[in-house]
Amino acid sequence: QVHLVESGGGLVQPGGSLRLSCAASGSRFAIDDMGWYRQAPGKQREFVALIDSVGRTNYADSVKGRFTISRDNAKNTVYLQMNSLKPEDTAVYYCKYYVFNVWGQGTQVTVSS
Repeated sequence: QVHLVESGGGLVQPGGSLRLSCAASGSRFAIDDMGWYRQAPGKQREFVALIDSVGRTNYADSVKGRFTISRDNAKNTVYLQMNSLKPEDTAVYYCKYYVFNVWGQGTQVTVSS
Protein backbone atom coordinates (compact mmCIF):
# COMPACT_ATOMS: atom_id res chain seq x y z
CA GLN A 1 0.00 0.00 0.00
CA VAL A 2 1.25 3.49 -0.84
CA HIS A 3 1.43 6.62 1.29
CA LEU A 4 1.12 10.19 -0.03
CA VAL A 5 2.54 13.31 1.62
CA GLU A 6 1.41 16.72 0.34
CA SER A 7 2.96 20.15 0.84
CA GLY A 8 2.96 23.66 -0.59
CA GLY A 9 -0.41 25.04 0.43
CA GLY A 10 -0.86 28.46 1.97
CA LEU A 11 -2.31 31.95 1.64
CA VAL A 12 -1.83 33.87 -1.61
CA GLN A 13 -3.31 37.04 -3.13
CA PRO A 14 -5.53 36.95 -6.22
CA GLY A 15 -3.36 36.75 -9.31
CA GLY A 16 -0.57 35.05 -7.40
CA SER A 17 1.02 31.64 -7.81
CA LEU A 18 1.57 28.55 -5.71
CA ARG A 19 3.10 25.12 -6.32
CA LEU A 20 1.79 22.01 -4.58
CA SER A 21 3.83 18.81 -4.19
CA CYS A 22 2.76 15.23 -3.50
CA ALA A 23 5.43 12.67 -2.66
CA ALA A 24 4.49 9.00 -2.96
CA SER A 25 5.97 5.86 -1.50
CA GLY A 26 6.30 2.67 -3.54
CA SER A 27 8.30 1.32 -6.45
CA ARG A 28 5.76 1.48 -9.29
CA PHE A 29 5.04 5.23 -9.29
CA ALA A 30 6.47 5.75 -12.78
CA ILE A 31 3.81 3.60 -14.48
CA ASP A 32 0.75 4.91 -12.66
CA ASP A 33 -1.71 7.75 -13.19
CA MET A 34 -1.75 10.55 -10.61
CA GLY A 35 -4.24 13.34 -10.05
CA TRP A 36 -5.22 16.42 -8.10
CA TYR A 37 -8.68 17.14 -6.68
CA ARG A 38 -10.04 19.94 -4.52
CA GLN A 39 -12.89 20.49 -2.09
CA ALA A 40 -14.28 23.83 -0.95
CA PRO A 41 -16.46 24.19 2.17
CA GLY A 42 -20.01 23.03 1.48
CA LYS A 43 -19.10 21.57 -1.91
CA GLN A 44 -18.30 18.12 -3.26
CA ARG A 45 -14.76 17.12 -4.06
CA GLU A 46 -14.02 17.93 -7.70
CA PHE A 47 -11.46 16.88 -10.27
CA VAL A 48 -8.68 19.34 -11.06
CA ALA A 49 -5.97 17.62 -13.11
CA LEU A 50 -4.54 14.23 -14.13
CA ILE A 51 -1.21 13.06 -15.50
CA ASP A 52 -0.54 9.57 -16.85
CA SER A 53 2.66 7.55 -17.04
CA VAL A 54 3.84 9.09 -20.32
CA GLY A 55 3.05 12.67 -19.37
CA ARG A 56 -0.34 13.15 -20.99
CA THR A 57 -2.53 15.55 -19.03
CA ASN A 58 -6.17 16.43 -18.52
CA TYR A 59 -7.64 19.47 -16.74
CA ALA A 60 -10.95 20.72 -15.44
CA ASP A 61 -12.29 23.58 -17.54
CA SER A 62 -12.16 25.89 -14.53
CA VAL A 63 -8.36 25.65 -14.26
CA LYS A 64 -7.32 25.07 -17.88
CA GLY A 65 -4.67 27.54 -18.95
CA ARG A 66 -3.83 28.51 -15.37
CA PHE A 67 -2.76 25.24 -13.69
CA THR A 68 -0.12 22.75 -14.81
CA ILE A 69 0.30 19.20 -13.51
CA SER A 70 3.70 17.54 -13.83
CA ARG A 71 5.69 14.66 -12.37
CA ASP A 72 9.25 13.75 -11.46
CA ASN A 73 9.49 9.96 -11.44
CA ALA A 74 13.00 10.00 -9.98
CA LYS A 75 11.52 11.68 -6.90
CA ASN A 76 8.17 9.82 -6.88
CA THR A 77 6.52 13.24 -6.84
CA VAL A 78 3.64 14.92 -8.67
CA TYR A 79 3.25 18.71 -8.76
CA LEU A 80 0.50 21.21 -9.37
CA GLN A 81 1.68 24.64 -10.49
CA MET A 82 -1.12 27.15 -9.93
CA ASN A 83 -0.92 30.56 -11.61
CA SER A 84 -3.35 33.48 -11.88
CA LEU A 85 -5.11 32.28 -8.77
CA LYS A 86 -8.68 33.39 -8.07
CA PRO A 87 -10.68 33.46 -4.82
CA GLU A 88 -12.82 30.62 -6.18
CA ASP A 89 -9.72 28.42 -6.22
CA THR A 90 -9.80 28.43 -2.41
CA ALA A 91 -10.14 24.82 -1.26
CA VAL A 92 -8.38 21.88 0.30
CA TYR A 93 -6.33 20.23 -2.45
CA TYR A 94 -5.84 16.45 -2.47
CA CYS A 95 -3.41 14.23 -4.36
CA LYS A 96 -4.79 10.91 -5.66
CA TYR A 97 -2.99 7.70 -6.56
CA TYR A 98 -5.50 6.10 -8.92
CA VAL A 99 -4.42 2.45 -9.03
CA PHE A 100 -4.51 2.11 -5.24
CA ASN A 101 -7.40 4.57 -4.70
CA VAL A 102 -5.29 6.37 -2.10
CA TRP A 103 -5.59 10.06 -1.19
CA GLY A 104 -3.16 12.46 0.40
CA GLN A 105 -4.05 14.22 3.64
CA GLY A 106 -4.94 17.44 1.84
CA THR A 107 -3.35 20.89 1.86
CA GLN A 108 -5.23 24.17 2.30
CA VAL A 109 -5.01 26.80 -0.45
CA THR A 110 -6.54 30.18 0.36
CA VAL A 111 -6.71 32.95 -2.25
CA SER A 112 -7.61 36.27 -0.65
CA SER A 113 -6.50 39.88 -0.45
